[in-house]
Amino acid sequence: MNYINLNGKIIEKADAGIPVDNGAFRYGYGLFETMLVQNGAIQLRQYHMERLFTSLKQLHFTVPALMTADYLEKQVLQTIQKNKLDKLCRVRMQLFGAGGGLYEQENKPPGFLVECFPLEESILHLNENGLMAGVATGLSKSMDTLSNLKSCNALIYAIAARQAKANKWNDALVCNTAGNIIESTIANIFWIKSGTVYTPPLTDGCIAGVMRRHLMDEITVKEKSLSEQELSDADEIFLTNAIRKIKWVGGIGNSSYHNARTTEIYGLLDGV
Repeated sequence: MNYINLNGKIIEKADAGIPVDNGAFRYGYGLFETMLVQNGAIQLRQYHMERLFTSLKQLHFTVPALMTADYLEKQVLQTIQKNKLDKLCRVRMQLFGAGGGLYEQENKPPGFLVECFPLEESILHLNENGLMAGVATGLSKSMDTLSNLKSCNALIYAIAARQAKANKWNDALVCNTAGNIIESTIANIFWIKSGTVYTPPLTDGCIAGVMRRHLMDEITVKEKSLSEQELSDADEIFLTNAIRKIKWVGGIGNSSYHNARTTEIYGLLDGV
């Protein structure tokens, strides 16, 4: 990637500059969307835009009238075209608070940054070998009005990811303050027991993932808190996000899982 889009201007990445008092840098005051672009189209575009604008409102951003979903989509597509990544890429669009103190943010429109990264097509396929995961320790995510947002405050995930690397896991699972497992560092979590598909409710504090939402529109899923005991007793575990779609988990601790039903579910989403 050689070019990025900063506030509607496509420039070389090396020339980009953001003021040191920007809200995301100082306070984590901002949001981001990670989107899959395939054959020149944003996948699950409606879900991404609905989540983004709902989140902007929740964070009390003043959104200019011209900053519509169509406008932001245009900025994304122009950026990937400039980078010649129309066929397949990952886009990270971040919106951030303007400079100043905490009480000076609310009446200023957000800035935005669009980056795009090439992808190998294999990332879209169901993994042949199950992922190995573990539960992050010493961390717990609160269950509040901000928990479901993809905010720029991602410290808990960064530390959990480092635990995963140290333990040679493919991913780490994150618990909430009640001790229930709610998600991984980069994905929502689902589990299957006796043919029934479950996922933690948003009230438990997990990110409101767009692939989570899409999957729940396509198949019957029951929302239920996930304890470590239920995790151990599950027949299958899989993770979802907008880029990797579905990835099945082969083992967590001393528990191992198969992927028969997960493979069927992946087939329903193949091509989305």
